[in-house]
Amino acid sequence: MQHAGMEHPYTRYVALGDSFTEGVGDEEPDLPNGVRGWADRVAEELARTSPGLGYANLAIRGRLLQQIVDEQLEPAIALEPDLITISAGGNDLIRPGGDPDVLAARMDVVLEALTATGAQVVLFNGPDIAMTPVLRGIRGKVGIYNANLHGLAAKHGAIVADMWSARQLQQPRMWAPDRLHFSAYGHHAIAILVLDALGVQHELTPMEPVPLPARSWQRVRLDDLQWAREHLAPWVVRRLRGQSSGDTIHPKRPTPGPVLPFQHLDD
Repeated sequence: MQHAGMEHPYTRYVALGDSFTEGVGDEEPDLPNGVRGWADRVAEELARTSPGLGYANLAIRGRLLQQIVDEQLEPAIALEPDLITISAGGNDLIRPGGDPDVLAARMDVVLEALTATGAQVVLFNGPDIAMTPVLRGIRGKVGIYNANLHGLAAKHGAIVADMWSARQLQQPRMWAPDRLHFSAYGHHAIAILVLDALGVQHELTPMEPVPLPARSWQRVRLDDLQWAREHLAPWVVRRLRGQSSGDTIHPKRPTPGPVLPFQHLDD
Protein backbone atom coordinates (compact mmCIF):
# COMPACT_ATOMS: atom_id res chain seq x y z
CA MET A 1 0.00 0.00 0.00
CA GLN A 2 1.10 3.58 -0.57
CA HIS A 3 1.22 5.81 2.46
CA ALA A 4 -0.71 9.04 1.94
CA GLY A 5 1.20 11.85 0.30
CA MET A 6 4.94 11.65 0.90
CA GLU A 7 4.52 10.48 4.48
CA HIS A 8 5.59 7.20 6.02
CA PRO A 9 5.27 5.97 9.61
CA TYR A 10 8.91 5.11 10.35
CA THR A 11 11.01 6.90 12.95
CA ARG A 12 13.88 4.48 13.57
CA TYR A 13 15.39 2.17 10.97
CA VAL A 14 17.93 -0.55 11.79
CA ALA A 15 19.66 -2.64 9.10
CA LEU A 16 21.15 -6.08 9.81
CA GLY A 17 23.25 -8.25 7.55
CA ASP A 18 26.51 -8.78 5.69
CA SER A 19 28.39 -6.97 2.92
CA PHE A 20 25.19 -6.54 0.89
CA THR A 21 23.62 -4.37 3.60
CA GLU A 22 26.89 -2.73 4.64
CA GLY A 23 27.10 -1.40 1.08
CA VAL A 24 30.18 -3.12 -0.34
CA GLY A 25 30.53 -2.41 -4.06
CA ASP A 26 29.09 1.10 -3.72
CA GLU A 27 32.38 2.68 -2.77
CA GLU A 28 32.41 6.13 -1.15
CA PRO A 29 35.76 6.82 0.56
CA ASP A 30 34.37 9.71 2.63
CA LEU A 31 31.68 7.61 4.32
CA PRO A 32 32.12 5.25 7.30
CA ASN A 33 33.72 1.94 6.19
CA GLY A 34 34.22 3.56 2.76
CA VAL A 35 30.84 2.46 1.40
CA ARG A 36 27.33 3.84 0.87
CA GLY A 37 24.93 1.13 -0.31
CA TRP A 38 21.19 0.61 -0.69
CA ALA A 39 20.41 0.87 3.05
CA ASP A 40 21.96 4.35 3.26
CA ARG A 41 19.99 5.31 0.16
CA VAL A 42 16.73 4.04 1.70
CA ALA A 43 17.46 5.91 4.92
CA GLU A 44 18.19 9.12 2.99
CA GLU A 45 14.80 8.89 1.28
CA LEU A 46 12.95 8.10 4.52
CA ALA A 47 14.67 11.04 6.23
CA ARG A 48 13.79 13.41 3.41
CA THR A 49 10.14 13.38 4.47
CA SER A 50 10.81 12.54 8.12
CA PRO A 51 13.90 14.52 9.19
CA GLY A 52 13.82 13.06 12.70
CA LEU A 53 14.47 9.53 11.42
CA GLY A 54 17.21 7.64 13.25
CA TYR A 55 19.21 5.12 11.20
CA ALA A 56 21.60 2.43 12.42
CA ASN A 57 23.42 -0.09 10.21
CA LEU A 58 24.94 -3.06 12.06
CA ALA A 59 25.89 -5.08 8.96
CA ILE A 60 29.45 -6.35 8.51
CA ARG A 61 30.89 -7.90 5.36
CA GLY A 62 31.62 -11.62 5.33
CA ARG A 63 29.21 -12.51 8.12
CA LEU A 64 27.40 -15.85 8.09
CA LEU A 65 23.79 -16.11 9.24
CA GLN A 66 24.66 -17.40 12.72
CA GLN A 67 27.23 -14.62 13.18
CA ILE A 68 24.61 -12.04 12.25
CA VAL A 69 22.27 -13.58 14.81
CA ASP A 70 24.96 -13.72 17.52
CA GLU A 71 26.34 -10.22 16.94
CA GLN A 72 23.48 -8.12 15.62
CA LEU A 73 20.10 -9.48 16.74
CA GLU A 74 20.05 -8.37 20.40
CA PRO A 75 21.71 -4.98 19.73
CA ALA A 76 19.15 -4.33 16.95
CA ILE A 77 16.18 -5.15 19.17
CA ALA A 78 17.64 -3.02 21.97
CA LEU A 79 17.58 0.00 19.62
CA GLU A 80 13.76 -0.28 19.48
CA PRO A 81 13.36 0.23 15.72
CA ASP A 82 10.01 0.40 13.97
CA LEU A 83 11.61 -0.64 10.66
CA ILE A 84 14.12 -3.48 10.32
CA THR A 85 15.78 -4.90 7.22
CA ILE A 86 17.64 -8.19 7.38
CA SER A 87 19.53 -9.97 4.64
CA ALA A 88 21.43 -13.08 5.70
CA GLY A 89 22.40 -16.46 4.34
CA GLY A 90 24.16 -15.50 1.12
CA ASN A 91 27.63 -16.18 2.50
CA ASP A 92 26.42 -19.52 3.85
CA LEU A 93 25.00 -20.60 0.49
CA ILE A 94 28.29 -19.86 -1.30
CA ARG A 95 29.99 -22.42 0.93
CA PRO A 96 29.86 -26.09 -0.09
CA GLY A 97 27.92 -27.18 2.99
CA GLY A 98 25.40 -24.32 2.92
CA ASP A 99 21.96 -25.90 3.33
CA PRO A 100 19.03 -23.63 2.38
CA ASP A 101 16.58 -25.57 4.57
CA VAL A 102 18.80 -25.36 7.65
CA LEU A 103 19.30 -21.63 7.01
CA ALA A 104 15.55 -21.09 6.65
CA ALA A 105 14.90 -22.85 9.98
CA ARG A 106 17.37 -20.47 11.66
CA MET A 107 15.81 -17.49 9.94
CA ASP A 108 12.39 -18.58 11.22
CA VAL A 109 13.60 -18.08 14.81
CA VAL A 110 15.20 -14.74 13.92
CA LEU A 111 12.01 -13.45 12.34
CA GLU A 112 10.01 -14.56 15.35
CA ALA A 113 12.22 -12.36 17.55
CA LEU A 114 12.26 -9.39 15.18
CA THR A 115 8.54 -9.28 14.43
CA ALA A 116 7.73 -9.68 18.13
CA THR A 117 9.06 -6.12 18.57
CA GLY A 118 6.18 -4.79 16.47
CA ALA A 119 8.59 -3.40 13.86
CA GLN A 120 7.98 -3.77 10.14
CA VAL A 121 10.52 -6.32 8.92
CA VAL A 122 11.83 -6.46 5.34
CA LEU A 123 13.56 -9.60 4.00
CA PHE A 124 15.49 -10.08 0.78
CA ASN A 125 15.42 -13.09 -1.46
CA GLY A 126 18.54 -13.74 -3.51
CA PRO A 127 18.87 -12.33 -7.02
CA ASP A 128 18.81 -14.66 -10.02
CA ILE A 129 22.51 -15.26 -10.60
CA ALA A 130 22.21 -17.31 -13.79
CA MET A 131 24.36 -14.79 -15.65
CA THR A 132 27.17 -14.72 -13.05
CA PRO A 133 29.76 -17.42 -13.76
CA VAL A 134 31.06 -17.27 -10.19
CA LEU A 135 27.71 -17.87 -8.53
CA ARG A 136 25.78 -19.81 -11.17
CA GLY A 137 26.56 -23.10 -9.46
CA ILE A 138 24.51 -22.21 -6.37
CA ARG A 139 21.48 -20.97 -8.29
CA GLY A 140 19.45 -24.02 -7.23
CA LYS A 141 20.26 -23.50 -3.55
CA VAL A 142 19.33 -19.82 -3.84
CA GLY A 143 16.01 -20.77 -5.44
CA ILE A 144 15.18 -23.17 -2.57
CA TYR A 145 16.17 -20.60 0.05
CA ASN A 146 14.06 -17.97 -1.71
CA ALA A 147 10.99 -20.22 -1.68
CA ASN A 148 11.52 -20.84 2.04
CA LEU A 149 11.89 -17.10 2.71
CA HIS A 150 8.58 -16.31 1.00
CA GLY A 151 6.89 -18.82 3.29
CA LEU A 152 8.56 -17.32 6.36
CA ALA A 153 7.57 -13.80 5.34
CA ALA A 154 3.93 -14.89 5.05
CA LYS A 155 4.11 -16.64 8.41
CA HIS A 156 5.59 -13.68 10.26
CA GLY A 157 4.01 -10.75 8.42
CA ALA A 158 7.30 -9.60 6.92
CA ILE A 159 7.76 -7.97 3.50
CA VAL A 160 10.02 -9.47 0.82
CA ALA A 161 12.08 -7.16 -1.37
CA ASP A 162 12.01 -9.43 -4.40
CA MET A 163 15.44 -9.36 -6.02
CA TRP A 164 14.95 -12.64 -7.90
CA SER A 165 12.26 -11.03 -10.09
CA ALA A 166 14.21 -7.79 -10.58
CA ARG A 167 15.48 -8.46 -14.10
CA GLN A 168 17.34 -5.14 -14.14
CA LEU A 169 19.81 -6.61 -11.65
CA GLN A 170 21.03 -9.00 -14.34
CA GLN A 171 22.74 -6.21 -16.28
CA PRO A 172 26.55 -6.51 -15.89
CA ARG A 173 26.84 -2.84 -14.86
CA MET A 174 24.67 -3.57 -11.80
CA TRP A 175 27.55 -5.63 -10.39
CA ALA A 176 30.88 -4.50 -8.96
CA PRO A 177 34.15 -5.61 -10.57
CA ASP A 178 34.44 -8.47 -8.06
CA ARG A 179 31.23 -10.01 -9.54
CA LEU A 180 30.07 -10.84 -6.00
CA HIS A 181 28.69 -7.49 -4.89
CA PHE A 182 26.45 -4.86 -6.45
CA SER A 183 27.79 -1.64 -7.95
CA ALA A 184 26.40 1.82 -7.20
CA TYR A 185 23.88 1.17 -10.00
CA GLY A 186 22.79 -2.05 -8.33
CA HIS A 187 22.52 -0.54 -4.85
CA HIS A 188 20.44 2.31 -6.25
CA ALA A 189 18.08 -0.15 -7.96
CA ILE A 190 17.75 -2.16 -4.74
CA ALA A 191 16.93 0.97 -2.73
CA ILE A 192 14.04 1.59 -5.13
CA LEU A 193 12.97 -2.04 -4.70
CA VAL A 194 12.88 -1.68 -0.90
CA LEU A 195 10.98 1.59 -0.88
CA ASP A 196 8.46 0.22 -3.38
CA ALA A 197 8.02 -2.95 -1.31
CA LEU A 198 7.30 -0.77 1.74
CA GLY A 199 4.81 1.31 -0.23
CA VAL A 200 6.76 4.47 0.53
CA GLN A 201 6.65 7.15 -2.12
CA HIS A 202 10.10 8.38 -3.03
CA GLU A 203 12.02 10.49 -5.50
CA LEU A 204 14.51 7.88 -6.70
CA THR A 205 14.39 7.18 -10.41
CA PRO A 206 15.97 4.17 -12.10
CA MET A 207 19.51 4.79 -13.30
CA GLU A 208 20.04 3.44 -16.80
CA PRO A 209 23.67 2.37 -17.06
CA VAL A 210 25.14 2.42 -20.54
CA PRO A 211 25.54 -1.22 -21.64
CA LEU A 212 29.09 -2.49 -21.69
CA PRO A 213 30.61 -2.60 -25.17
CA ALA A 214 30.74 -5.96 -26.92
CA ARG A 215 33.95 -7.85 -26.17
CA SER A 216 35.89 -10.35 -28.25
CA TRP A 217 36.36 -13.81 -26.76
CA GLN A 218 40.02 -12.94 -26.20
CA ARG A 219 39.02 -9.87 -24.20
CA VAL A 220 36.52 -11.91 -22.18
CA ARG A 221 39.23 -14.46 -21.41
CA LEU A 222 41.70 -11.75 -20.33
CA ASP A 223 39.04 -10.09 -18.17
CA ASP A 224 38.22 -13.43 -16.53
CA LEU A 225 41.89 -14.10 -15.78
CA GLN A 226 42.33 -10.63 -14.30
CA TRP A 227 39.19 -11.09 -12.21
CA ALA A 228 40.40 -14.48 -10.94
CA ARG A 229 43.75 -12.97 -9.92
CA GLU A 230 42.36 -9.82 -8.27
CA HIS A 231 39.15 -11.08 -6.68
CA LEU A 232 38.71 -14.87 -6.72
CA ALA A 233 42.17 -15.88 -5.52
CA PRO A 234 42.17 -13.63 -2.41
CA TRP A 235 38.66 -14.87 -1.56
CA VAL A 236 39.78 -18.52 -1.79
CA VAL A 237 42.90 -17.83 0.30
CA ARG A 238 40.79 -16.19 3.03
CA ARG A 239 38.46 -19.22 3.08
CA LEU A 240 41.39 -21.63 3.39
CA ARG A 241 42.83 -19.59 6.25
CA GLY A 242 39.48 -19.28 8.00
CA GLN A 243 39.61 -15.52 7.58
CA SER A 244 36.86 -13.08 6.61
CA SER A 245 36.95 -9.73 4.86
CA GLY A 246 35.04 -8.41 7.88
CA ASP A 247 37.45 -9.57 10.58
CA THR A 248 38.72 -6.05 11.28
CA ILE A 249 35.50 -4.21 10.34
CA HIS A 250 33.07 -2.60 12.78
CA PRO A 251 29.45 -1.58 12.10
CA LYS A 252 29.44 1.71 10.23
CA ARG A 253 26.43 3.10 12.13
CA PRO A 254 26.17 1.23 15.45
CA THR A 255 23.63 3.63 16.95
CA PRO A 256 20.66 5.38 15.35
CA GLY A 257 21.70 8.78 14.10
CA PRO A 258 20.28 11.49 11.87
CA VAL A 259 20.53 11.01 8.11
CA LEU A 260 21.78 13.88 5.99
CA PRO A 261 21.25 14.18 2.24
CA PHE A 262 24.18 12.53 0.48
CA GLN A 263 26.68 14.84 -1.17
CA HIS A 264 29.89 14.10 -2.97
CA LEU A 265 32.65 16.34 -1.64
CA ASP A 266 33.21 17.59 -5.19
CA ASP A 267 29.51 18.50 -5.67
